[in-house]
Amino acid sequence: MRLLHTSDWHLGRAFHRVNMLGAQAAFIGHLVDTVREHAVDAVVVSGDVYDRAVPPLAAVELFDDALHRLAALGVPTVMISGNHDSARRLGVGAGLIGRAGVHLRTDPAACGTPVLLADAAGPVAFYGLPYLEPALVKDEFGVERAGHEAVLAAAMDRVRADLASRPPGTRSVVLAHAFVTGGRPSDSERDITVGGVAAVPAGVFDGVDYVALGHLHGCQTLTERVRYSGSPLPYSFSEATHRKSMWLIDLAADGTIGAERLDCPVPRPLARLRGTLEELLADPGLTEHEEAWVEATLTDPVRPADPMARLTERFPHTLTLVFDPERPPDDPDVSYARRLAGRDDQEVAEDFVAHVRGAGPDARERAVLRDAFDAVRADATAGEGAR
Repeated sequence: MRLLHTSDWHLGRAFHRVNMLGAQAAFIGHLVDTVREHAVDAVVVSGDVYDRAVPPLAAVELFDDALHRLAALGVPTVMISGNHDSARRLGVGAGLIGRAGVHLRTDPAACGTPVLLADAAGPVAFYGLPYLEPALVKDEFGVERAGHEAVLAAAMDRVRADLASRPPGTRSVVLAHAFVTGGRPSDSERDITVGGVAAVPAGVFDGVDYVALGHLHGCQTLTERVRYSGSPLPYSFSEATHRKSMWLIDLAADGTIGAERLDCPVPRPLARLRGTLEELLADPGLTEHEEAWVEATLTDPVRPADPMARLTERFPHTLTLVFDPERPPDDPDVSYARRLAGRDDQEVAEDFVAHVRGAGPDARERAVLRDAFDAVRADATAGEGAR
């Protein structure tokens, strides 16, 4: 069976101030053309269909168009909700839409109930594991303490139990939206850290033939059977080195995997430039970036006059301007943002405690802070779903 694995469409998202809806529509067209050209048997979409729980109308219309075009192909599609989606909204009408061959899996309780497809070699069971917010699903899965590994392991136990009840030789595909150990994140993914831990080991998914992951925006292979497709379009300058693509997966009769990366159309390349303003304006080696979307970091010790206007004369698609004067690390003028770079909320809070009282938090206090951050994120997730 030939599968096309994609994820993280983020319909409705902009790239800085650039509206990406046209590029997203072009990707949907490319997806449909790819299914035809490569004789794909099934499409899998591993979450973050939308960029937010209540997407703009134009994004909903584009998703509606995508559903109709995928259904018209007569090729089954399996989709799950991600951490940016409202699972309830995305799942509305799932039963009816499923009759057209587009199977939406947004209910955590249904993790062990597959979409059953078949080819000449026999059945293939597709299990959809939507994004599992630990604090909201721990009771459903009967785990004592909320954590990504615990809830995913419990969900996979249901998958393996159902698979064991199927006829011998039944092949299996799992769709999941999670941060798996070994994956390389970028700046455009929403933090899903719980209890100080975001990643789960790839071994959680043992026992199935292919795991189609979503959440991380870079296409990557964790094991031969566990892969991220990445987002089809860039959503931050941290993705400047990404090759945007989808996975074309051939699942053989004996469960072996063949994989090929298929490039996605990107409207404009990204470039991250650094140097003084005069260096960026004069360097002939930067000519290749003159039509790119540009993030410029200026290292001038004193902020130059009209830097954006001068930059856009050479780089008309400059979107972001950052000032980072080159100073020694102990310089008192080093910016607060620079001092906090790379630190998560928990670390910032612990540093604040140490600053105001002269000693950092003890183990009990660190646990209180961790639980508070987890509770805030869970409440935010539940609130988005309820709006």
